[in-house]
Amino acid sequence: MQHVKPITLTLATALILLFAPRAEACTSILVTKGASTDGSSMITYAADAHTLYGELYITRAADHLPGEMRDIHEWDTGRYVGKIPQIAHTFSVVGNMNEHQVSISETTFGGREELVNPAAGIDYGSLIYVALERSKTAREAVTVMTTLAQTHGFASEGETFSIADPSEVWLLEMVGKGKDVKGALWVARRVPDGYITAHANQARIRQLPLNDKRNTLYSKDVISFAREKGWFKGKDSEFSFADTYAPLDYGAVRHCEARVWQVFRRVAPSLKLRADYVLGKPGAEHLPLWVKPDKRLAVRDVMELMRDHFEGTELDMTKQPGAGPYLLPYRWRPMVWKVDDKQYLFERAASTQQTGFSFVAQMRSSLPAPIGGVLWFGVDDTYSTVYVPMYCGIASAPEPYAVGTADFHHFSWSSAFWVFNFVANYAYLRYKDMIVDVQKVQRELEGGFLANQAAVERMAVDLHRRSPFLAQEYLTKYSHDQAVETVRRWRKLGENLLVKFLDGNVRDALGKPTHPGYTEDFYRDIAKDCGGLCEMKKLPGEPEKTH
Repeated sequence: MQHVKPITLTLATALILLFAPRAEACTSILVTKGASTDGSSMITYAADAHTLYGELYITRAADHLPGEMRDIHEWDTGRYVGKIPQIAHTFSVVGNMNEHQVSISETTFGGREELVNPAAGIDYGSLIYVALERSKTAREAVTVMTTLAQTHGFASEGETFSIADPSEVWLLEMVGKGKDVKGALWVARRVPDGYITAHANQARIRQLPLNDKRNTLYSKDVISFAREKGWFKGKDSEFSFADTYAPLDYGAVRHCEARVWQVFRRVAPSLKLRADYVLGKPGAEHLPLWVKPDKRLAVRDVMELMRDHFEGTELDMTKQPGAGPYLLPYRWRPMVWKVDDKQYLFERAASTQQTGFSFVAQMRSSLPAPIGGVLWFGVDDTYSTVYVPMYCGIASAPEPYAVGTADFHHFSWSSAFWVFNFVANYAYLRYKDMIVDVQKVQRELEGGFLANQAAVERMAVDLHRRSPFLAQEYLTKYSHDQAVETVRRWRKLGENLLVKFLDGNVRDALGKPTHPGYTEDFYRDIAKDCGGLCEMKKLPGEPEKTH
């Protein structure tokens, strides 16, 4: 476990530094095989952006001619960046997992603005997908990514990457070197087996064991560059990547580190991690880099960790005034706002309305790679999505999730993204009641996938022994069928919600409209704030009512 030290930021100073969090804010959890119930390595990703359409990318394996070049387009915008040399053979990729079960995700932490080099040769998204095309292991992916960034320059803000295979899980953090300076500054640490970690838009790697090449890697100038800039003056052993290249402010603690805190407190309640740190209290210790969970985690547990609004904590979004009468745990932007020249904030939880897609990547060495790797893939809000099994050996994406089925600007009933958004956005209107119906279908579908997983994989293994092609054909059809059925059920769910909750009513089991009303707290707030305007009064001479 990483050495921790007190944060020196006082609450008063922190409020001055409060910043508006990035729109593209994501959450990632990393689980080593020794921390899972079945020996799976797992990583998660929530690709959160108000402009991101959720779909499943598929890249087929290919052979390339000598001298062939690969175009690089910035993942966020599609902007053409340039070309890099292609390699002789590239691997197939399903979403963010390749045919060898290597999986990669990220969160953006920004870091020092002066280190951004937008004219560099490769951005963070391209770095992920190029590395997936070229890597057989997580360790190899770290090398591929850092070499590409060093050679062509890193064109993005600071990034934390989750990189995993069936055996190892790595945390890689990277920043550029500034305008017109090629290369990158980076550190990478292997998560100890039996532990889990997480990151959420704030750099997390601090002190490094500098002589442990098996478990810690870093750019040769990561410390000397900081010295040259005057950002670090201590001993090499005291150097902290996060504190040097992405100094904390209150926004980073409250909106970013708070999500990590919630993951840690949920998996390791025995640590009794208090909220002092994420509330910016003086003297509070940093969160550890990783924790050992109190019990091993199943795939279902990790899915549920991605579904979180700080329930049961001081930050519980369902308990705050902004939740309204139906306890909605979402807040529309802006997240930082002013009243009478004072700044205030809304919480930023793992579950958020602007998620384009998310996944739980499950990797296992106990099965052939095309069967052992499962990308449990969902679109829209993690709290109300359904994670559908997409095996890394499938030949194509199911139509409702495929690139080209629809787009971000036009609604389509054929698109999983739009169907899930239709249900979620309607549920936001009467959340505490509708989410019960939503999660009933969600749990039924996911429960079925998980219950059938062993039988599906036994059949796939038997087919794989006879012919890998037969196994691929079987798994492709299985993933397609589950995806189509999920979207069909979700569209039907949306129709049922419209009928049941029509015009503010709630129909009972017999279809009779009922009127449950608002919460008692909401009624009290209205009565208090209306200043008597909404109070029922008697007219002069009005007779007493007898009923």
